[in-house]
Amino acid sequence: MALSCRSWLANEGSKHLFLFFWLSLNVWFFGKTFLLYNQGLQYYYLHQMLGLGLCISRASASVLNLNCCLVLLPMCRVLLAFLRGSQKVASKQTRRLLDKSKTFHVTCGVTICIFSVLHVAAHLVNALNFSENYNEEFVTLNAANYRGEDPRKLLFATVPGLTGVIMVLVLFLMCTASTYAIRVSNYDIFWYTHNLFFVFYMLLMLHVSGGVLKYQTNLEEHPPGCFNPNKTLRQNLTVPKASEELFPDYTTEPFPEDLPVPEPFVQNSFMRVCSEEPQFQSHFPETWFWISGPLCLYCVERLYRYIRSNKPVTITSVISHPSNVLEVRMVKDDFEARPGQYVILHCPRVSALESHPFTLTMCPTDTKATFGVHLKVVGDWTERFRDLLLLHSNQDTEILPIFQQRRYPKLYVDGPFGSPFEESLNYEVSLCVAGGIGVTPFASVLNTLLDGWKCYKLRRLYFIWVCRDIESFRWFADLLCMLHNKLWQENRPDYINIQLYLSQTDGIQKIIGEKYQALNSRLLIGRPRWKLLFDDIAKCNRRKTIGVFCCGPNKISKILHKLSNSSNSYGTRFEYNKESFS
Repeated sequence: MALSCRSWLANEGSKHLFLFFWLSLNVWFFGKTFLLYNQGLQYYYLHQMLGLGLCISRASASVLNLNCCLVLLPMCRVLLAFLRGSQKVASKQTRRLLDKSKTFHVTCGVTICIFSVLHVAAHLVNALNFSENYNEEFVTLNAANYRGEDPRKLLFATVPGLTGVIMVLVLFLMCTASTYAIRVSNYDIFWYTHNLFFVFYMLLMLHVSGGVLKYQTNLEEHPPGCFNPNKTLRQNLTVPKASEELFPDYTTEPFPEDLPVPEPFVQNSFMRVCSEEPQFQSHFPETWFWISGPLCLYCVERLYRYIRSNKPVTITSVISHPSNVLEVRMVKDDFEARPGQYVILHCPRVSALESHPFTLTMCPTDTKATFGVHLKVVGDWTERFRDLLLLHSNQDTEILPIFQQRRYPKLYVDGPFGSPFEESLNYEVSLCVAGGIGVTPFASVLNTLLDGWKCYKLRRLYFIWVCRDIESFRWFADLLCMLHNKLWQENRPDYINIQLYLSQTDGIQKIIGEKYQALNSRLLIGRPRWKLLFDDIAKCNRRKTIGVFCCGPNKISKILHKLSNSSNSYGTRFEYNKESFS
């Protein structure tokens, strides 16, 4: 039971604890700001004019400031890669939290959406209150110009109102296009709408500069909650009994300034005397303090990434693999990467603005500068990219290097960036599970082990690869055979355990010929029996911590995640890591 709790805390518990902490922080921030503004309204007796709408709008705005500040930080990919790779973060558990950057980004985005709805609803109430409860005693605090002014003017004819309406539309487009269904069916829509964030932030900076928020400039002369004896309209003011005798209702003359205030009135702690009316001035937008730092950091990083990727790479070869998979090998000066990382490809001839991430399947080493990616031809971008690289688009039925003399299109590479799979070499035992094209992160790990495995902590690797068709295994069949033969020659055949599963077939098949005899003996028909697999690994690695890495369909991911959290009788602990397609 204790081991199960430890596994849950290592895999899922930290995520749930963080989400609970983040929710509590936002609720606390909302409540603190709400009480602060509610107290201010009580001081100035403005509840009738403004109601609770102002308190709710300001409280939700404080939460929006916090989340708009932090939502950009997980997108600073260079910073995250630096923290992970520079060993600035020594703890493995802390480095695993960096892998949750996407989850944190989504959490901040959802929080922004929820509190934006609350913020908009509160401002709709505020517009009605400003119009219907116009108070001539607080002209500077009124957003309306006169009683009964059309609230629609406040929403569409003022800078805060108009920018707020446009921001709501932009946020609606970004949120709806970020759903899983849109990302999978049409990634272009998600990409283009998500880049509207820059418009959103520019509108946000204009939204808070409209001068609606005011603060009092004469707090010493008019402390909050004080009583002004010069005011004759006191029917809505609760005055102490001692004060009623000093200021009868029929008194219309101003209170003499040179007359000393009676001692009982001064000593009354309920109310203090003020010498002048409150004066208000537009508040400097606090939102600028919140978002300026992260926004500048993000812009500086994007500028650095643009400069770093401004020089196109040299494409050395293009290989067409079975099942619509294309391999691109290239060279770039001073390019360094670690196994498990990914890059972002940009081809101007395919799309002037669009870029897409791809996991490195081959990393540069001390002996070779070549690096490469495998990409599945799915969607418009990859189809156009394939047509530009291949002389004939029907050359996808065999592995065929393209040696013909031709000019490849300009290709720009941004990266590399970190991913959870960098940790696969930092465990003594690792379990790597791939589904289909999800094998790409592990290909770079296998290539690295082929160059030399003794310098890494990893001493045993379980490699599970599930594919629907037999031809898919040919993507990395040569690599697997070379690594298998190398380990046999070094008398370490137990270093890697390869299991290939063909999930859909009409009968027993072989990969191809004698060349892949080592893989044919490891080819199994059907799907893995995950529970038995985990029990067998736990039995062979008693009281050890095993890193579980998965890149594939969500169905497999959920099964592995659940098994990693479950307990076993061998004292073995599984730590789960995942990379998703979308």
